[in-house]
Amino acid sequence: MTPTAKLIRCLTGLGLLMASSLVSAAAPAAACPSTLNHTLLRLQDEKPQSLCQYAGKVVLAVNTASYCGFTKQYKGLEALHQKYQAEGLVVLGFPSNDFAQEKGSNKEIADFCESTFGVKFPMFAASSVRGEQANPFFRHLIAQGAPSPKWNFYKYLIGRDGKLVESYSSMTDPDSRSLTSAIEKSLKARP
Repeated sequence: MTPTAKLIRCLTGLGLLMASSLVSAAAPAAACPSTLNHTLLRLQDEKPQSLCQYAGKVVLAVNTASYCGFTKQYKGLEALHQKYQAEGLVVLGFPSNDFAQEKGSNKEIADFCESTFGVKFPMFAASSVRGEQANPFFRHLIAQGAPSPKWNFYKYLIGRDGKLVESYSSMTDPDSRSLTSAIEKSLKARP
């Protein structure tokens, strides 16, 4: 085989390898539902986190605040997360000052949540969850028909298929039968 033929064969093989890598890289993104196809900053260290890592799980997304009458719900949310995590539930917290009840830095919020309520479920950097300034995840939820949060600790249950199952007001405690029944039903469903 001539050197030119070897080079062509090598480049062709490299091209196929690169094309294969691109297809492989695109495959996980295609499996990520549009609801979760967003990247937000993690609360503790402000490192970008793709919500696609939760694709195939049941997600309970909650807008939170540290100085609210409903702040005690952190404890129940963490209990839900611990109880159903092995079955595929993930609770996601989104601190927000939209209702003037979240005043600290991201580090202060993270420290407060962990030291006061033992929060271990994933939380994201403080952001808006309402209106034009809402983070892209909440903008997407609302564009898909979910009600905009009327107060802190609104809850959004998202099925394994990435579709909104139900939303719950702040008045719905994490251990309420309506919420836990919907979580259990969603955990049994397969996309």
